[in-house]
Amino acid sequence: MKIIVCGCGKIGTTILAALAAEGHDLVALDDDPAVIAEVTNIYDVIGVRGNGADCETLENAGVREAELFIAVTGSDELNMLACFLARRMGAGHTIARIRNPEYNDASLDFMKRELELSMAINPELLAARELFDILRLPSAAKIETFSGRTFEMVELILREDSPLAGLVLRDLRTRFKAKVLICTVQREDKVFIPLGDFVLKSGDRIGITASPSEIGKFMREAGLITKKARRVMLLGGSRTAFYLSKMLSASGMDVKVIEKNEAVAQELSENLPGVSVVLGDGAQQELLLEEGIRDSDAFVSLTGMDEENILISIYAASQKVPKVISKINRDELCSMAEKLGLETYISPRRIIADVMVQYARALENSQDSQVETLYKLMDGRAEALEFLVKQSSEGLTETPLRELAVNMKPNILMAGIIRGRKTIVPGGEDVILPGDRVIVLTSGHRLADLSDILAAR
Repeated sequence: MKIIVCGCGKIGTTILAALAAEGHDLVALDDDPAVIAEVTNIYDVIGVRGNGADCETLENAGVREAELFIAVTGSDELNMLACFLARRMGAGHTIARIRNPEYNDASLDFMKRELELSMAINPELLAARELFDILRLPSAAKIETFSGRTFEMVELILREDSPLAGLVLRDLRTRFKAKVLICTVQREDKVFIPLGDFVLKSGDRIGITASPSEIGKFMREAGLITKKARRVMLLGGSRTAFYLSKMLSASGMDVKVIEKNEAVAQELSENLPGVSVVLGDGAQQELLLEEGIRDSDAFVSLTGMDEENILISIYAASQKVPKVISKINRDELCSMAEKLGLETYISPRRIIADVMVQYARALENSQDSQVETLYKLMDGRAEALEFLVKQSSEGLTETPLRELAVNMKPNILMAGIIRGRKTIVPGGEDVILPGDRVIVLTSGHRLADLSDILAAR
């Protein structure tokens, strides 16, 4: 598929890397010649220098043949204009990054309709939603949601005293009443799609799927629930902090934001009634202690520097803050942070890359199914995909899963079926029906269609 990415900054290069790994025909468009030289040297892409809102530049980039045009420059307005021109010049689908909080849902819907935008993405808002989900269930290291939040995958790290350590997976249903499925396990550098004889160990990072109510029930039965966060301290007054503060405050949490830039702190204070905004340098331990870090239930570091986020998060953990989360964008620092003991971190770049890969795969769908949601799991070593089953397909629909499993590729697991409002953790006698949404876990396979789970005959 031919895809043009306009704007090759941090988000743009992450999108290029993700789509290059998918094997797409990519064009990188940016007005900085040094940036174009760098991305064409690193990735297998064609580079075009110029303004994304210039028709001649778009023509040189081959916009008429592009099936997807993605604009992620630093300007919302330039992104919207570039997408509008690209669509009018023949691009099949357009996606614009729009970050300004002043664009509310109503104005965004209007602009999408009038500009014929396929999608508007906001990395900071998506990151804030992920953070909010984690703070809602602090025991989790990560939470992914499917099908309008009716189905979830929760990642947990098993501690030394975890009641799940030593559990044989086939005994899960008899030991706990909740209907959940442990579908992925990361043990050191290996990722498993486990079978019934798999034995969990302390230190494992596991993925649990089910409806939110069943996951909550399971975690209570297993003694994995920690105290819900009530007092949350945020470091850095970024857009992500703004969105997250609004969500947390609206849910009744006590929120404190520490920001060292006076103008930013003043703006946050004016636009976040009910949120305490402190002007100061959060890198100073004395300030954090003075503002009550030891009394906080959660600490989230959201500055623009990964290294600073990691170091201050480690300090927060040393002060016995129950839940510590760090924003980290650079992949090489994510693994280092884990080794230093940080269990939970988020990456806005990875979130956007997942969305772009999902959208590109959805464009490749067949008549039978379509990718609705896609997440990279366990440091990118596994994927969770949600497929909408559009019509009956021989060999897939109305076949008991125990029979379907015989023909499935290795390292693939059917993790959930959503049928209307009903959530099913599937067993051997369950079947897939047209109209279902199906959650599939995989490691080592690229799935663009539900039929890709079957081995070639």
